[in-house]
Amino acid sequence: MRNVLVMLIPAVLCVGCVEREWTIRSEPEGAIVWVSGVEKGRTPVTFDFTWYGNYEVILRKEGYETLKTSVNLKPPVYEYVGIDFFSEIAPWTYHDRRETLHVLKKTVPPTEEELKQRAREMRQENLLPG
Repeated sequence: MRNVLVMLIPAVLCVGCVEREWTIRSEPEGAIVWVSGVEKGRTPVTFDFTWYGNYEVILRKEGYETLKTSVNLKPPVYEYVGIDFFSEIAPWTYHDRRETLHVLKKTVPPTEEELKQRAREMRQENLLPG
């Protein structure tokens, strides 16, 4: 019995885990990133994540259109239900590193005619009845 305990104690102390890391990049770099409503920083930005699934991602950079998208982070095979038990008790650490790239579009300034049309529409909206 003592031998079994001597063998089990190191095994329990050396259990593994899964470290999840996500890097978000953009073209061009330097966009501010929000993931599910939480600001993460400027691209390229790397942070830990806990859950697999859908995340709402928003990127903003001056001179570029705001990009709103959804990213689905699917679990690796060793995280499937049933198999994940063994990955949690393995004597090593799994590293799940993800990377996504998002391309931003330059903002196109309106033409002079478009500005005039908007001004006419705004003027019409703000006119009080007679």
